[in-house]
Amino acid sequence: MPKKYRKFDFAFKENVVKLSYEKKCLQDFADELKIYASTICRWRREYNRFGSGSFPGPGYPRVHPDQKRLFELERESRKSDLRLEILKIATPYLFQGKPIIYEFIKNHEDKYSIHQMCKILGICKRTYFKWKKNGIPKKHREVAELKEEIASIFLSSKKCYGRDKITKELNSRGFKIGPRQVSNYMFALGLRSKAKRKFKTTTDSKHSYNTAPNILNQEFITDAPSKVWVSDITYIQTKTGFIYLTIVMDLYDRKIVGWSLSGSLLTKETTIPALEMAVRNRKVSPGLVFHSDRGVQYANRSFIDQIDAHKCIRSMSRKGCHLDNAVAESFFSSFKRELIYRSAELLTSEALKKEILDYIENWYNTKRIHSSLKYRTIEQFNSSSSEY
Repeated sequence: MPKKYRKFDFAFKENVVKLSYEKKCLQDFADELKIYASTICRWRREYNRFGSGSFPGPGYPRVHPDQKRLFELERESRKSDLRLEILKIATPYLFQGKPIIYEFIKNHEDKYSIHQMCKILGICKRTYFKWKKNGIPKKHREVAELKEEIASIFLSSKKCYGRDKITKELNSRGFKIGPRQVSNYMFALGLRSKAKRKFKTTTDSKHSYNTAPNILNQEFITDAPSKVWVSDITYIQTKTGFIYLTIVMDLYDRKIVGWSLSGSLLTKETTIPALEMAVRNRKVSPGLVFHSDRGVQYANRSFIDQIDAHKCIRSMSRKGCHLDNAVAESFFSSFKRELIYRSAELLTSEALKKEILDYIENWYNTKRIHSSLKYRTIEQFNSSSSEY
């Protein structure tokens, strides 16, 4: 049978120490109490050093009463340092779901205690041990995978997609999920798309140049490429001033077929270069309608000559009616929200030009899904259209 050890409380030990000094023979006193004399000597040493803090009980440190406050402050400081250290390492995993946090705890068991990590990270220790024994439940694995897909789509969209576009992308990948659930997961992950901002127009319609009637009449859907092109100009602020972006969009697939960047609003630097690029990139069909606002860049003779040379039909928005060119203005709204406003600082002109090139050619025209194309990319839309 295992040997049984006697246990003595603080009051007993303290009384023994005090009485031991009154006895003539320590050994006789020890025999009377049926304990070892060496034990009484050890209690004496501890009492002389720590006083009333000599016998705190199993698991508690011995601290002299005069040093107790300092000891508690040092202990709290060590706890705070440990908490900060664990949180600093664990922060990237905190918003990825409990299974990821469980993995973090498991991978750091050799460095920190499980009790400390569970307490600091808000995890039930019992639940953690259950997960460690049985593995990740199927439902948790599915949620973790879904969150990973949502974060991947959001980041690959340059942090621009909201819940509706992410939902469509997830559905196309085989996930059955609705917008409300996607919104909840985005909130849990701390993902938020950029909000729209208002911006002023660059149109100067107070001129005596040649304007054209509104032939388009807000018919923004066409059945073939190069039937209707729309164009507009917007300004962008940089560290050194403003630059101006002119675009030409084909209404059929919403592709930016031509664009130009300039440091001024001169026609030779804005609308003419954008039109020339569009003509190079996409064949002009006979009777193509070229729609724009009533700005001087579209109404002066040099631009009209270019339009007439390609046998295009001019169309202009009605005075003061921005809805007549809503598709082009919608592009600029998305463009500024997805590229310009996500930067906290103004860029230089050269840096911004590279960003705009990448946005139009490598994102908007190729990878971005468009609600007007039933949540397909331009390439997917044109590929499916060619099959019919």
